[in-house]
Amino acid sequence: MKINTINKLCCPFDKQDLQLKILAQDTGKNVIEGLLSCKCCSRVYPIVYGVPIMAPDEYRQIQVEQPIIERWRIEYKLDPLNLLPG
Repeated sequence: MKINTINKLCCPFDKQDLQLKILAQDTGKNVIEGLLSCKCCSRVYPIVYGVPIMAPDEYRQIQVEQPIIERWRIEYKLDPLNLLPG
């Protein structure tokens, strides 16, 4: 996903600006993996294969996100408890 597009996104819950942490980019500087976080509500939205997962908590598929979060925990030393809803 292009950074310009990501900069237009806001938190779907409180409409606040999101902070971007880039974990991986392609040669065109598109974000392939990363995290969008909201300082206001403390929600974190992963960017997986260039797609931000911004569904409401009750619709997020933890079983799909879990392997990616686990890999990020190892590769990037991220705390998985702060990345998954609920």
